Amino acid sequence: MATPAKVSAVEEITKDFQESAAAVLTEYRGLSVAQLKKLRRALGQDSKFSVVKNSLTAIAAKEAGVEAFDGQLAGPTAIAFIKGDAVAAAKSLTDFAKENKQLVIKTGYFEGKALDANEVAALAALESRELQLARVAGVLKAPMSAVARVLDALRIKLEEEGGAPAAASEAEAPAEAAEASEPAAAAAEEN
Repeated sequence: MATPAKVSAVEEITKDFQESAAAVLTEYRGLSVAQLKKLRRALGQDSKFSVVKNSLTAIAAKEAGVEAFDGQLAGPTAIAFIKGDAVAAAKSLTDFAKENKQLVIKTGYFEGKALDANEVAALAALESRELQLARVAGVLKAPMSAVARVLDALRIKLEEEGGAPAAASEAEAPAEAAEASEPAAAAAEEN
């Protein structure tokens, strides 16, 4: 018979699975409480690192429709439920695992797709979301910048061409006036 505490725990884990874009299953045997606290801080506020009971997690994963952890729930298990940037969280986990060999990344899932440990490492190797968005913005901005430069160059060229004939016209006008005044001066001399 299921106790209310176990039912509540399954409901909480199921909710965590449903609200998360990604999750990473780890084995934490040998890590101290201080090291786990450091890992939780490294993951950030958009992630939840929970030590879980294997049998309750298996039930919750089944209820949430997550099949990535089938056959992987053995030994001391903790799951990182990632609600924010999965790349940054995976990077934090893999960096921590490199420093602390006791943390073993077993498997994971990302947007409903099962990942093995190598795929979690590949996810961590991707660029951060912010950097990817900045690159997309740069790509989108480049054509607009090019159009602005072409229009500005066209404006400058038209100003230069528009100003040159006007300057030439002004230079020709005094010369024509001087030529017109020469016959007038010659006529005045004849008189």
